[in-house]
Formats: sequence, structure tokens, C-alpha cells
Amino acid sequence: MTTAPLTAALVAGFGLGLSLIVAIGAQNLFVLRQGVRRDHATAVAAVCAISDAALIALGVSGVGLVLHGAPWLITAVRWAGFVFLVCYGVLAARRALRPSGDALHVAPVDAAGTAPTVAAPTATRSRLAPVLATCLALTWLNPHVYLDTVFLLGSVASTHGDQRWWFAAGAAAASFAWFFSLALGSRYLGRWLATPRAWRVLDGVIAVVMIAIAVSLVWPT
Repeated sequence: MTTAPLTAALVAGFGLGLSLIVAIGAQNLFVLRQGVRRDHATAVAAVCAISDAALIALGVSGVGLVLHGAPWLITAVRWAGFVFLVCYGVLAARRALRPSGDALHVAPVDAAGTAPTVAAPTATRSRLAPVLATCLALTWLNPHVYLDTVFLLGSVASTHGDQRWWFAAGAAAASFAWFFSLALGSRYLGRWLATPRAWRVLDGVIAVVMIAIAVSLVWPT
């Protein structure tokens, strides 16, 4: 067997996976915020990427067909996700309205022209367990994730026949590449988040997006 079909499936999976993941959503905003804070960002990215890979594998293995036969399960996940996202959005709105003083300290450029360094936020570092629990909830209680990974990617993978697992590998690779790039790259946003006011704006945006996503989960289409 030549490598051309395998490479084509791998590239197709990577391209479609990346196009679905890059869209702004609950996962991306959470990874962005943790990355800017330098608060367990790598662990959060790993949880998101591994979760996506597991869901993609479930879709390719045919579990999506089983879920089609149990619509009540998707409904239960939809309402659980609605409650969680609303609560998270309210907490973000509370941070925006009643800031805790989060800010990033950006050192000035020195005489040699060296780029400014960014220190950690003034807020204390969060405990790992609650951060990972929030990340897991944002992933596994979001029906949109199932639609993108289990159903859509699983369905498209089936069109690649024997190369479907190479397609899945490409989609999973896109997830790893995106989340780790977002987590590690977001720290360079520090110069724009050097004041508590900037953090209030960021938390305000997060609140609006989270609540909008929550409403979209249960709003009749």
C-alpha cells in the first residue's frame, strides 16, 4: 500500500479538525484565560486535547451511531451544559463587575531593546484539581463538542474507509497543536493585560460568550 492515501487522510483530518477547533468557544476561552494567567495552562491544554482525541476515537469507532439511538442522552448533556455554562458565565461577570485586582506585571523595555518580560498575575495560583474539573466540564458537558467530534468527524472519517484511523489521527493532532499553541502563545498577551481594567474587559467577554453558548444549547432551532 502506498503512503499517498494515508497522507491524504491524515492531512484531511488535520484540516477539518483544526477548522472546527479554532472557532471561539468555551474551551478556547478557558484555555486562553489560563494561559494568560500562566495558571496550569499546559495541564489544561493536555486535558482538552486528550478529551478531543478520545471523542474522535469514539466517533470513528461507531459510537456515534449508538448515540443517535439514545437522543435523551444528548438532551441530558445539553441541559447539564446549560446550567454549568450559565454558572461559569455568572462568575466571570461577577469578576468583571467586582474585580479582584488581577493584573500582569510587564517590565519595561531595557536600553538594549530587549522585549518586556511578563510576570504572573497578582492573583494567587489556582489549585490544580478545580481547574482540571472545570476544564473537563467545559469539554464533556458541551453538546457542540459531541456534534463536532463524535458525529461530524466520525462521519467524515468513515468516508476514508481503511484510512479512517489516519484521518482520526490527523484530527487529534490538530487538537493537540491548537490547544498547546493557544496555551503557550497566550502568555504573550500580557502587555495588553497589565491592568485590572483589561482583565475586567476579558472577563466581561468571557461572561457574554459563555452565557450565549449556554442559551444556544437549549434555544429551539
